[in-house]
Amino acid sequence: MSGCVGGAYNNVGAILVLFILLVIIACSFGFKWY
Repeated sequence: MSGCVGGAYNNVGAILVLFILLVIIACSFGFKWY
């Protein structure tokens, strides 16, 4: 897992994890985005 492909997958994974955490935090605070 080295090179541009590995870096791209790592970045996508990090973004997905951060997005999921933000959604969970938003739901816990009662924010409704839908």
